[in-house]
Amino acid sequence: MLKRFGVFEACKEKSILAFGNMSDQNELAPEAVITGPVWDMYPTIEFAIEMIKKDAWVSMDLGEWSMMAKGGARLAPFHGFEQKLPAEVLQEVKDLQEKILNGTFRVPVIEEPPVSD
Repeated sequence: MLKRFGVFEACKEKSILAFGNMSDQNELAPEAVITGPVWDMYPTIEFAIEMIKKDAWVSMDLGEWSMMAKGGARLAPFHGFEQKLPAEVLQEVKDLQEKILNGTFRVPVIEEPPVSD
């Protein structure tokens, strides 16, 4: 998946760090891509199949199955950036992941187009 590869090229040229999106994109720019969300469709498909098997399928929004709390997303590995980032930042990421997974923090879904600074 080579989505938005130009961003990584620009980050490499300017020595700016970046995040991948939808898959582990570190291999595209190992010196620039720290980590990023990895999407996993399996939980959505598994849920749908189970509902069909139970003859309980109804039309519904399956978006929650793409979220980290339901296993549909995770962070890609840090590929050595653990040694380069401040320990408190890594701990904050770990703490937030735990809150997402245990249901005490729900990531808001913002569907408006992004606005530049």
